[in-house]
Amino acid sequence: MGTRRTAESYTNCSANGAEKQESSEQDLVHRIDVHLDELQLKKQPLHLTAKTALGRISNMMRLISSAVLILFLSVAALAQKNSYIFVWGGDDAKKDKDFLAVINADAKSPDYGKVVASVAVPGAGGQPHHTEAEMSSSGFLLADAFESGQTSLFDLRKPTQPKLVTTFSDMNGYMHPHTYTRLSNGHVVATFQYHGGHEPKSDGGGLVEFTQEGKFIRAGSAMDPAAKDALIRPYSVVELPAIDRAVSTNMSMHFKTDGKTNTLQIWRLSDLKLLRTLTLPPGPRRTEQMLPGEPRLLNDGKTVLVHTFSCGLYVLEGTDSDSPRLRHAYTFDGDLCAVPLQIGHYWIQTLSAVKAVAVYDISDLANIREVSRVALNDKQFPHWMSADSDHRRILLNSGEYADHRLYILNFDPEKGALSLDEKFRDSGSNQPGVSMDGKTWPHGFTGDAYGHGAVFSR
Repeated sequence: MGTRRTAESYTNCSANGAEKQESSEQDLVHRIDVHLDELQLKKQPLHLTAKTALGRISNMMRLISSAVLILFLSVAALAQKNSYIFVWGGDDAKKDKDFLAVINADAKSPDYGKVVASVAVPGAGGQPHHTEAEMSSSGFLLADAFESGQTSLFDLRKPTQPKLVTTFSDMNGYMHPHTYTRLSNGHVVATFQYHGGHEPKSDGGGLVEFTQEGKFIRAGSAMDPAAKDALIRPYSVVELPAIDRAVSTNMSMHFKTDGKTNTLQIWRLSDLKLLRTLTLPPGPRRTEQMLPGEPRLLNDGKTVLVHTFSCGLYVLEGTDSDSPRLRHAYTFDGDLCAVPLQIGHYWIQTLSAVKAVAVYDISDLANIREVSRVALNDKQFPHWMSADSDHRRILLNSGEYADHRLYILNFDPEKGALSLDEKFRDSGSNQPGVSMDGKTWPHGFTGDAYGHGAVFSR
């Protein structure tokens, strides 16, 4: 076991590459400034000849072109500045602390795929689970440890120097957060699975609004008298800000003891008032409606697609009306499907049971069709995915459920083509992907680890 570190020295990283990059960027900026200075017009006599005037205009155009080119190159360099992956993980033996790791994600770097830094969370491990679905523009990231019910807030504005800002847990009786979404006012809305207890017969939780540092704002209970026989366990949520709505799904993280669910709920976003609970209808297999998972908002701002862990895809329409409509749209391969992505008119789905990731064209919801697929080896159980900011690279892992390996998939958002990034791998490895096992992490832990929530930096 590696040397433990105190709470005052969680972070250990190597930032030489970042320093060189910063120097390079400063040089580019200086060159732009020089060109812009040359473009400043000096006082000239009024009796310029036409030939002289044309010459100066030609020279000015050359300088403008040069400045634009350098600016373009500078932007390209800056785009690589924060090319990292943040992975929320823990000790597979569940004896050491949970931690957030930073991995080099610059495909042009000789250190592509190498661990850059890590920061531990004090106390016993609590089963690292979801982070936010993507990195926020603020540079901060929320992550939950589901079994302990604790949320951690990380400051990742300097990616090679990650910092733990704070941790917090229950809020106003609501327990065990699962999914976070950020509002336009800077607050966070999260699903909490339980209220008042963490037992199979405990009340269902609800939606809670708070600041990212954990200051409680308001909450709304998901317990619905009109659905008193339904098991309520808020799982994931999507906001519909244009129509002041939110849609959440119900699925217990402990469905083997709590029971299975088949409902989703519609809320008024502004005050977190529950409006109605809807039951998913069966699909052709008669099982697709069970275990609703991730809702995704389409471009019209009011239609929501909902995946189920039982491999169904459902369409929720009329969310702005008193009569919303919910129908089955598609059945995926296999009997267990985990976290999806929706990019443009493509739905990207983890097919956990068949060990693959597939892309579907959803431009016509009456005629959904598969356009691409990546098959993985038998050690994988694809679970988590998150895309980068330009939607051309996708993070993939199996969480704690199978091989502890991170993959990057390349995605063409125009054609829907999906492929495995063969270059993203451990040094000297004969297979793609970066393993979480057998590493000595900068914060001091040595051993097998797993990652669950993971996002690209912005």
